[in-house]
Amino acid sequence: MRVRRIFSDMDGTLLNTKGDVSSGNAELMRQAGIPVTLVSARAPIEMKTAIDSLGLTGTQIGFNGGLIYRYKDNQVQVIREQAMETKDVRTILAYLYEHFPNLCQSYYDKDSWYSFKEDKGTRYETSITHQDVTLLDRQAYLNPVHPVFKIMLLTFDPSEMLVLKEKLAELPLKAASIQQSGPLHLEITHELAKKSSGLDYVMAAEGLTKKDLACFGDGHNDLPMFSRVGTSIAMANATDDIKAKATYITKSNDEDGVGRGIWEYLMDSDGK
Repeated sequence: MRVRRIFSDMDGTLLNTKGDVSSGNAELMRQAGIPVTLVSARAPIEMKTAIDSLGLTGTQIGFNGGLIYRYKDNQVQVIREQAMETKDVRTILAYLYEHFPNLCQSYYDKDSWYSFKEDKGTRYETSITHQDVTLLDRQAYLNPVHPVFKIMLLTFDPSEMLVLKEKLAELPLKAASIQQSGPLHLEITHELAKKSSGLDYVMAAEGLTKKDLACFGDGHNDLPMFSRVGTSIAMANATDDIKAKATYITKSNDEDGVGRGIWEYLMDSDGK
């Protein structure tokens, strides 16, 4: 076996356009027998279906590295966490509530997804993640009880996205990272929540070296992973600049690209 652990992005990589792990992908990955860690901007609740489909029992990375965890007895067992600063969360939520009341805005703690209204954006997100949003009244929404790992904004208007990024960059924030992920989503996490830091933790904890690792990805936020592993594999649906950074290019996320890539590039000729 050429590698000892695989790290895989989810959206646009492991998951097909319906937001699912196909049965073909799951079968190929199970047969390969290489331990897999999912690395995603998603919350654990949005990763669990994929974790169960693949039969994963080891360390997983959510919120772009903000939460390193494993599931045990259907509960999130925290290994390491980097939640957002409470003051940053309240500053952002209050500003958005006042100045962008019609924007789809929500946030996540370790276990749940919250908003103060259901709208086109939350319904769209539910169609992708298969999770329902928990609705709170204004007071509860603006004053989260539990640590917040991610604030998620969703807009179908490209001009509004530009304004959002400009206005949020002007807020007096202590340690927040504001990143656009795809055409519709703007995600805010702690500045130390990075996919690469999640990989570094797993490498150190398991005594792995760069050559022991491979990863699959399709987007710019996967490039730090590419630099941490010996073998990086881009999806056929990735943009050309991502493909240019990869060791190999596999099939698309709708063609079981992760499973097929494992067998084509990561298994020895005797299938081990």
